Amino acid sequence: MIVVSSPLHALHEPPREVAGGREVPAFEVGARVTSILAALDADGGFERVRPDDLGLDPILAVHDPGLVRYLETAWAEWRAGGTGGDSIVPDTFRHPALRPIASDWPEPDSPCGRVGYWTFDTATPIVEGTWLATRSAVDVALTAAVRVADGAPVAYGLCRPPGHHAARDLFGGYCYLNNAAVAADWLTRRSGGRVAILDVDFHHGNGTQAIFWERPDVLYVSLHADPRGMYPYYTGYAQERGGGEGRGANMNMPLPPGTDDAAYLTALDGALARIEAFDAATLVVSLGMDTYALDPIGSFKLTTSGYAAMGRRVATLGRPTVILQEGGYHVADLGTNVVAWLRGFAPAG
Repeated sequence: MIVVSSPLHALHEPPREVAGGREVPAFEVGARVTSILAALDADGGFERVRPDDLGLDPILAVHDPGLVRYLETAWAEWRAGGTGGDSIVPDTFRHPALRPIASDWPEPDSPCGRVGYWTFDTATPIVEGTWLATRSAVDVALTAAVRVADGAPVAYGLCRPPGHHAARDLFGGYCYLNNAAVAADWLTRRSGGRVAILDVDFHHGNGTQAIFWERPDVLYVSLHADPRGMYPYYTGYAQERGGGEGRGANMNMPLPPGTDDAAYLTALDGALARIEAFDAATLVVSLGMDTYALDPIGSFKLTTSGYAAMGRRVATLGRPTVILQEGGYHVADLGTNVVAWLRGFAPAG
């Protein structure tokens, strides 16, 4: 199996995040990639390649140019006129209740105000290397998509930072640009065919859902924690089915705390049936491993053997598949779990 990864991910290393009213060490750290690469190398059956630079056009097809411009320039502007802090974290947000007319918002000049214009949480700080790492993560995803479009049956993109919480004009949830959405959109343009996105991260991919909300050619199916009790709280409910021409091309499957392998695989079978009925030309998997029983910010009870079973079941769709890394924060077992999933999908030999 082809594995696309970039050393530039290490340029993004936030010192902390603010979550639940507390300042805590960041969970989304470079050691995640180290764990995964070590396990891939120990397996010995994966072909590692570096990403190609595929430019900004595929990103701008999905994301607001203002968001892209902000992410590219945020650190330099912060150093020139911010507070002097070692990371950029908002203290004010662009909330619709602030204005009687919620359209035509002026973007603030202050670096302290600009960050709250483009993000929705306090858990996604910007540091000096965030932009280069983020751009590289998108190139990782796109390079994997190119390999599959050129005939590879499957490719795995080890994206960091992850992407599925980033919407067209918002970043958050450790995500700055939406790797899976950029890859899926590129695949529709390359092939002219439908694409299905299967999101198995613990958290709902609010950004992916929003980007494709009115698109009939991209099916988004997500298995995730019930948002009544888990981030991102405001999206991911079963009644969210898409809008306009995309009505019915969005399927959310919220699951309760304590969901184990058996319950998850049963839900996955339902998700795969919906994808089969959609008859997509290509599958994109947003692969989150924060469903693991030991994950520090999850509440599911999945096991390493459960991940192998998941990979096997997804493979039965028989579609060309782009697998992109999302979450997973129990670093010690992260690589083992990723390899189990990938080997379930494509056994060695």
